Amino acid sequence: MTPRPDSPRRWWHLARPRDGSPAEGGTGVAPGAHEPAPPEEAAPSGITVRPPHLPDGASPERTASWRAGLSLEQLRRSSGAGPDREGRPAALSVRALRLMTLILAVALAYYGAGRLGLLRQVVVEGATVTPLWLPSGVALAALFAFGPRIAPGITLGMLAVTSSISPVSGYSVLIAVGNTLAPLASWYLLRLAGFRPSLERLRDGLALVFLGALGGMTVSAAVGTGTLLATDKILMANAWPVWAAWWAGDALGVLVVVPVLVVLFRPRLPRSALGWVELLGLYVVTAALTWVAIYSPLDLLFLVFPLLIWAALRFELTGSAPTALIVSVLAVTAATDQQGPFAGRAMGEIMVNLQAFNVSVALTGLLLSSLVTERRHVRERIEDACQELAEVVDTLAPGASGGRTRSAGGTGPEEGEGRGRAGAGWGAG
Repeated sequence: MTPRPDSPRRWWHLARPRDGSPAEGGTGVAPGAHEPAPPEEAAPSGITVRPPHLPDGASPERTASWRAGLSLEQLRRSSGAGPDREGRPAALSVRALRLMTLILAVALAYYGAGRLGLLRQVVVEGATVTPLWLPSGVALAALFAFGPRIAPGITLGMLAVTSSISPVSGYSVLIAVGNTLAPLASWYLLRLAGFRPSLERLRDGLALVFLGALGGMTVSAAVGTGTLLATDKILMANAWPVWAAWWAGDALGVLVVVPVLVVLFRPRLPRSALGWVELLGLYVVTAALTWVAIYSPLDLLFLVFPLLIWAALRFELTGSAPTALIVSVLAVTAATDQQGPFAGRAMGEIMVNLQAFNVSVALTGLLLSSLVTERRHVRERIEDACQELAEVVDTLAPGASGGRTRSAGGTGPEEGEGRGRAGAGWGAG
């Protein structure tokens, strides 16, 4: 059996003789018969190594197909691990334990994000909804990180959230199922579109917006609204406003949370102290300006968009994702308190204005940062191609390319590359 290329080499694998001849049982001389085995293939001390089966008249030292080490069965016996009562290998039990740990971790993360989302609630036509449902983004990110096998963790997390505010019932179970199916639908649609969670292409940003957020989250809104109608919690005439508010809150959670989680796990941090000062100052100025714009007697919310553009151009997703989160949280806080530009308005009108503003903020930061990152990658590939071409020219005609490039343009390949990367901003990583 040939081991997989990506699997680590084990010291109980059969080895080929060092002279390059094929390993056959009962022929040849065992490699390393008079030499110590390599560290990765050495057997644990204190254990006698014997081959499980040898041809008649053959000794371990004369068997080329056997190398000093333990067979898999001997390893299990020496470690005290063996098949469980149902006859399955112990490795299956380990994988099952790891899967259960992942499911519980996802459920805990979902519950924590849900408790944060419940801090700000609004009542729309008799139904309580959250303008920014953070767990939807957590669930989608977990699906891309661990696969659909952790879907039960989403259901458990949602049941834990609902049980913290009301007893568990069939209504809450249906809501939990809907909140599980929605990120699964988003995950499936994004995989069909060739989505990359790194968000380094414009098509990835567009896919996250229209498939992951606006598309997949219609499932949870439909199931939730249908459940409220079936249990007579709302009237049929109010179904559309409730659905729209539910859908907008879940979609905004995807647009805001997923980019932030990408930044946390794949950050592109500034390279200098001045870059750190600029990045942190950007966050502080965004929070201060958003607060002033919200609580000003004038409608000045549009002032946050230049900051979003600056964050995306200078620091790409590292700047735009946290900036959009700060703006959205402050806007949701003001809307639920009915203050600033949301004061003196009906709740339906408040929700429309709030969600339109938050979606515009998320779209601006996400799409612009994806576009800037994609253009940077294209520029870097062109620079690498130019560097390779210059090396080929130098090989064919030594000194022909470098001198001309430097004398004509003032910068050689190395200098031009450095200037190009520096122009991407301190946040280029």
